[in-house]
Amino acid sequence: MAELLSLADAQARVLGRVEPLDGEAVPVAQASGRVLLEDAHSVVDLPPFQSSAMDGFAVRSADTPGRLPVVARIAAGVPAPRGLAPGEAMAIATGGVVPDGADSVIPIEYVVEHDNEVEIAATVGQGDNVRPRGGDAKTGDVVVGRGARLHPAQIGALAAAGVVDVVCGRRPRVAILATGTELRRPGEQLGPGEVYEANGVLLASAFAAAGAHIDVLPAVADDEVAHRAALEVGLLADVLVTSGGVSVGPHDLVRGLLRELEVEQVFWGVAVKPGKPVAFGVRDRTLVFGLPGNPVSSLVACELFVRPALLALQGAAEPGPVYAEGRLARGVRRNARRDEFLRARVQPSDDGVVLEPLTGQESHMIARAAAADALVYAPRGDGELAAGERVRYLPLA
Repeated sequence: MAELLSLADAQARVLGRVEPLDGEAVPVAQASGRVLLEDAHSVVDLPPFQSSAMDGFAVRSADTPGRLPVVARIAAGVPAPRGLAPGEAMAIATGGVVPDGADSVIPIEYVVEHDNEVEIAATVGQGDNVRPRGGDAKTGDVVVGRGARLHPAQIGALAAAGVVDVVCGRRPRVAILATGTELRRPGEQLGPGEVYEANGVLLASAFAAAGAHIDVLPAVADDEVAHRAALEVGLLADVLVTSGGVSVGPHDLVRGLLRELEVEQVFWGVAVKPGKPVAFGVRDRTLVFGLPGNPVSSLVACELFVRPALLALQGAAEPGPVYAEGRLARGVRRNARRDEFLRARVQPSDDGVVLEPLTGQESHMIARAAAADALVYAPRGDGELAAGERVRYLPLA
């Protein structure tokens, strides 16, 4: 293996080869998790009219303090019956239309009602408890900018702004291919030297969460003909992800066959643990990732390289990976030659997140990894990261 690329260089090379997919119109109600390719603009002023922020009484501030007749009652969703004349008050519900002539709303708990009159003991400030028309957004304002991955609050904002459809990046089609004669499906009887295939479902779950359409191809044995046929099918997708077969053993067939299938190898090998033998290539616009067969290595490579590529394909402005920050619960020794990602548990505390590295960090220990909800980033170097030291981590849940 040639000199290993740094993590930053490998990530830059992946994103540098991404060509965003075409856009498509998506109804706002179905756009959660999608990435905007175009700015979304408000169709109306928000709010569309001057409205009350409280249950109370619409008044003219100049008439306060004082005793005023209540000449109307305004419910939410109906217009005011007329303008407010000097010396009058109108009862109003939260969200109700503030009538012309009124410049403030006094909350109901601050008045004393006498039949159809209210007694207001103090001066009401002009504009108090009145939401001005367009105070949140004006017609034509950008509600959500391009490159954003839509979350529930943004979906709600778009709906409130009258947006019907948004232009989103097409969801990438991802083919997943696990390789290895030793692989068996869960439920089958294991023979000597055989293991259950877990990477396909692991990767499918991760890629679906990143917005992709998934096609899990049948696992193939270590046979050139079977490998070639499966790879040719996988290369029809936007992204092909293989698991296993990218190291240097006699049964590691993937890299050689991809080369024969005219896939340009961009890199092979990254200075990261676990996941060193990860490979990345391109054929036309298809991105090809060769991930190691060890499940935890595949998980780490997925978070560092594949997930950001999937989001970038959809047009994400910041495809990641996005780190959070916490403190180590105990010290860990650093790797002198490779950046390392340690499985850990997140423990909330009064002064931030505490990260407890798990025992059993070997790359085959997927059952131990099930207890982790974070990958702690330990940059390469000498010595130790001490207990209490601030570190970055990737959330897994």
